[in-house]
Amino acid sequence: MNRAPLKRSRILHMALTGASDPSGEAEADSGEKPFLLRALQIALVVSLYWVTSISMVFLNKYLLDSPSLQLDAPIFVTFYQCVVTVVLCKGLSALATCCPGTVDFPALRLDLRVARSVLPLSVVFIGMITFNNLCLKYVGVAFYNVGRSLTTVFNVLLSYLLLKQTTSLYALLTCGIIIGAQHRFWTCLSLEGTQGSSGAGCFPPSSWPWPEEGGFWLGVDQEGAEGTLSLLGTVFGVLASLCVSLNAIYTKKVLPAVDNSIWRLTFYNNINACVLFLPLLLLLGELRTLWSFAHLGSAHFWGMMTLGGLFGFAIGYVTGLQIKFTSPLTHNVSGTAKACFQTVLAVLYYEETKSFLWWTSNLMVLGGSSAYTWVRGWEMKKVQEDPSPREDEKSTVGV
Repeated sequence: MNRAPLKRSRILHMALTGASDPSGEAEADSGEKPFLLRALQIALVVSLYWVTSISMVFLNKYLLDSPSLQLDAPIFVTFYQCVVTVVLCKGLSALATCCPGTVDFPALRLDLRVARSVLPLSVVFIGMITFNNLCLKYVGVAFYNVGRSLTTVFNVLLSYLLLKQTTSLYALLTCGIIIGAQHRFWTCLSLEGTQGSSGAGCFPPSSWPWPEEGGFWLGVDQEGAEGTLSLLGTVFGVLASLCVSLNAIYTKKVLPAVDNSIWRLTFYNNINACVLFLPLLLLLGELRTLWSFAHLGSAHFWGMMTLGGLFGFAIGYVTGLQIKFTSPLTHNVSGTAKACFQTVLAVLYYEETKSFLWWTSNLMVLGGSSAYTWVRGWEMKKVQEDPSPREDEKSTVGV
């Protein structure tokens, strides 16, 4: 029972470093570590993930929408962060080559054939990071998680459309919680057996003892009721969720082209992004905006821009680190808890006042995401225990 997490960490180690056969000594050593030491390591890694992720969001919000900066160039901010990532990747690769054992990082060499094979994924990657930043520019940090909450829903939808993978009823119900359509579904489902399947027996929304909407839709409704809703920011959030799902699916297809190394993929993705962002900067006029920017020569501005790039690079590392020391399931739970804490922190920091229904929408989104994570983990555990079920025992419930 204790061997599964160790196997996952070894697989992750192979993906991050490009190694073909990770040493089994680490597995033996980890089994000898005292419980308190392992608990302290996990606490430190999870804390590092939280600090890095939350700091990156608040720093990007400052760069994208700060009244003191007044810089209307979100594409340039994203482009510069990609440049910082490329420089860091090359720097760490050179350090690993010159000083073996100092840092565990794969050797990087630009291969145009590999860059071309990664290009379709890079287009999706550009959409993901660009729409993420555009969403953050137009919506508040407190609403940011709700605005981008449809990633799980798109994961289910695209897995069926592109990979022909069905999803269980329980997982679909958790998606309903995230979207906010589950109340009507449950009410109709409970009456379907007695009054037919046409839905005629459903109670009207006005008679429900709960909000008609929930999750994402309730969040949008409450943000609009408070006069802080940005329709454009919400659209960018939905597009960002779509690109995150597409990125996860196509990453699996492209990884063999980079020897299954996440860092090589990061390098090529950001190189391609730097090239593709250049015409966008010209077409959208952001170079002219930057030329007339009042703080263009400010060391503080460039320091904050570089720090944003450092956080963008670091989040990939600490994410892998958290999965390595815990598990993919624990990582998702940690991410959900981090989102909750980030929302509360944003409301306090920006001195905002939110309604009860607004908080309800956030809790439904976070609760639905946590439930989906738990359901998928439970289903994967069942598959591991019984990897080859008989054909007549397979569930037929799916999307």
